[in-house]
Amino acid sequence: MRILVFDIGNTQIKMGVYDQKELIASWRLTTSCDKTTDEYGVDIRMLLGYENIEAESIDYVAVSSVVPALMHSFVGAVRRYLHKEPLVVGPGIRTGIRIKTANPAEVGADLICDVAAGLEKYGAPLLIVDFGTVTKYEVINQDREFVYAVFSPGLGVSAKAMSDSAAQLPGIEIRKPKKILTSVTAECMQAGLVYGYIGQVEYIVDLIRKEMAMPDMKVVATGGFGRLFGNEIEQIDTYDSNLTLDGLRIIAERNIGRSGR
Repeated sequence: MRILVFDIGNTQIKMGVYDQKELIASWRLTTSCDKTTDEYGVDIRMLLGYENIEAESIDYVAVSSVVPALMHSFVGAVRRYLHKEPLVVGPGIRTGIRIKTANPAEVGADLICDVAAGLEKYGAPLLIVDFGTVTKYEVINQDREFVYAVFSPGLGVSAKAMSDSAAQLPGIEIRKPKKILTSVTAECMQAGLVYGYIGQVEYIVDLIRKEMAMPDMKVVATGGFGRLFGNEIEQIDTYDSNLTLDGLRIIAERNIGRSGR
């Protein structure tokens, strides 16, 4: 069975094809609310074709999204160009996770996918740090319940805020300088941004572990900027680049055969 999954984020859309449980191809698209159904449909068909994956070989499609504004055109593209009714992660579907936050209905689809994959791949208790447009700290207790989340501005947001708010500061590439002390303006910005972010993540992880009374809680990083920190932050045990896509595949498998899909 082949499952096509889409994780629609504020900045990028991650797309992947699973053959059984193996991710055989993946891509990233820029998130755009201006694209039409046809534009998204053509993009999807072209990317599949580039990897010699026939659209007709796709058995099931699953979508998670934190951008409601583009869902009409995107779901329409799946229906028109893949001839499938997509599973959209949200209320009423089988996720296999227990959400014990104050308002479960507010929990984003991307967090649900992260937690579903985290539990299956790494067990509990677990702390997932998802480095995206927003950095999300997702706390799963020893009873395998998703209980808390902490949000902070992502690296890209912070970098853009610096250059947009200060006329003499340029846009910069996000990377870690060899040392924090430098006299080059771009490197000064990179140093403060990246080294400062490392300190922030270390402090938040330590505080979560302390408040949970779980000093050895496993920490898994994911998300676009997670690769930058995988080997930089001692508290991070594993970097898993495909955690959200894996969660979409897991949730899709739990819903196959329901509602006529």
